[in-house]
Amino acid sequence: MRLMVILMWLLHWFPLPVIARLGEAIGSLLFVYKKKRRRITLINLELCFPEWTAEERQRIAKKHFQYYARSVLERGILWWGSEARLRRLIIVEPSVPLAEINASPTILLCPHFVSLDVAGVAVMLESSLCSIYTQQLNPVFDEVLRKGRSRFRPVKLFSRSDGVKPIIRAMREHLPFFMLPDMDFGEKDAEFVPFFGIPAATLTAPARIAAATNAKVIPVVATYLPNYRGWTIKFYPAWENFPGDDVTAATRTMNAFIEDRAREAPAEYFWTHKRFKTRPAGETSFYESITSDEVPPAY
Repeated sequence: MRLMVILMWLLHWFPLPVIARLGEAIGSLLFVYKKKRRRITLINLELCFPEWTAEERQRIAKKHFQYYARSVLERGILWWGSEARLRRLIIVEPSVPLAEINASPTILLCPHFVSLDVAGVAVMLESSLCSIYTQQLNPVFDEVLRKGRSRFRPVKLFSRSDGVKPIIRAMREHLPFFMLPDMDFGEKDAEFVPFFGIPAATLTAPARIAAATNAKVIPVVATYLPNYRGWTIKFYPAWENFPGDDVTAATRTMNAFIEDRAREAPAEYFWTHKRFKTRPAGETSFYESITSDEVPPAY
């Protein structure tokens, strides 16, 4: 891992197209050799895009591996690149909603696209934030990750085991909550809500925290610009009347929004995660022939 960190540091001096192409080459190799992860990706794509041909799913799956590997190497730019370079490469549409953040509690809802770290940096260039952080297994990588993500402004990171109280306190201090809402963490604090028409264990925390704090929910999605020119970070209008009186309906609204964004950039959504791992009682696992599982990434 030390060698990996050194490689990322060395690469961050190179132009983005060089780093990106190297990442894509590594991703192509991983697609061939990481058979279990490839199988998870293809199962997810088959479940979510049954109208596609097998060849289309194979193409998108390979592109996803390329984008994912690319995003890992590109983190060197996020962690060590100059602020001027980052501002050139990160195009924010329309802008970081500072007025709304400063006016009242805010949840920045960031689905799992491979460039989600860029969305975090785009916010940190303008504002501090709070988020949930999963400690990395390797202490070297954990330290580099923490420093890289907090080098522009202080950030409050909480463990999932801390619960929601420290998050709510931070939000009331006008720290936006950078939230990743779309992973399968089991049935605790979740409900089975359709995602691409399939019941998926989905955290209800966005709706519950918004209700408890009267917070605005502003979605933010990070995607690649064409021709290796950088990234687009799009902030969407705050959802109106969210969550309303029905947490389940609000969670359906959230999943439908993420579906629409995944359809717009399917190769960039995080398909290597077992999104449908937890099943309603009596249902068979979609992944029962796959024995490995991944550690979920977290901002």
